[in-house]
Amino acid sequence: MSTNPGLVSASQPFAPRTRSGVSLRMTSVDEVGIEARAKAFSTRSIKARSKRGALHLTISCIDLTTLEGMDTPGKVAALCQKAVRPDAFNPAIPPVAAVCVYPELVPFAVQHTKDSPVKVASVAGAFPSGQSTLDVRTADIRAAVAAGADEIDIVISRGAFLSGNYDYVFNEIEVQKEACGQAHLKVILETGELGTYDQIRKASMLAMAAGADFIKTSTGKVSNNATMPVALCMAEAIRDYADQTGEIVGLKVAGGIRTAKQAWHYLVLISETLGEDWLTPDLFRIGASSLLNDALLQVQKLDTGRYPGPRDVSID
Repeated sequence: MSTNPGLVSASQPFAPRTRSGVSLRMTSVDEVGIEARAKAFSTRSIKARSKRGALHLTISCIDLTTLEGMDTPGKVAALCQKAVRPDAFNPAIPPVAAVCVYPELVPFAVQHTKDSPVKVASVAGAFPSGQSTLDVRTADIRAAVAAGADEIDIVISRGAFLSGNYDYVFNEIEVQKEACGQAHLKVILETGELGTYDQIRKASMLAMAAGADFIKTSTGKVSNNATMPVALCMAEAIRDYADQTGEIVGLKVAGGIRTAKQAWHYLVLISETLGEDWLTPDLFRIGASSLLNDALLQVQKLDTGRYPGPRDVSID
């Protein structure tokens, strides 16, 4: 394993193998084609009779997140209450997929989601920069898992990746995957920093080969987060990886998805690129908080024929 990726002077050839030794075939991304196809998804609409089902599916795929320096146990408790019962007056509304918090707040999230299907996810491993030693990051992961986290979100070392030190990035993901034990690993690519669709595809394939259970667009902490072309690029990588290895990996889009209409476009993208098997919280997630409020407003509009007032939906 390389120990100093910052000193790499020449890129390694990109020819990833999975942990089981399968050599992956790589193809370049047609930039014009992928942007045109992504734009077409953004013009789609959901038929009126399908809107309720689409809204419920959207809600069930949300990772409700609080990742602020001012987070407190009380704020996490309130977040978990909303995650488990998004609409206190409508028991038909499903719970969200997960709550995502910093490692030190995992015990409170576990306490307040007990006996519910809501998973507890934690951003461990020097989120959002990933700039700490691997020993520190793996210790952070183990502590979060020991506290009860079901899922761990980590960030790749973008500096090492962009320097072409692919072995280093592969090995550190693999080590962090092992530190997760039974918890699922989501690998954040921070696509806004990778530059091109070809780089995003490379990073997607590398993360999956190293053991990611999910690949995720972004931390939500940079200006350029989830976009339709980026999500399509990653979904196509997941499809090709499944075709080549038989292994199924999930996709999480995060950052900038605020309305149910935007979320529906991603549902269409997933359905037509990966298939309906991926339209489940087990394989598709949306990292958003304001999205939940908009989805609840849309459900109430279907139920009553009008949008409720702002006091009828909690403000996060």
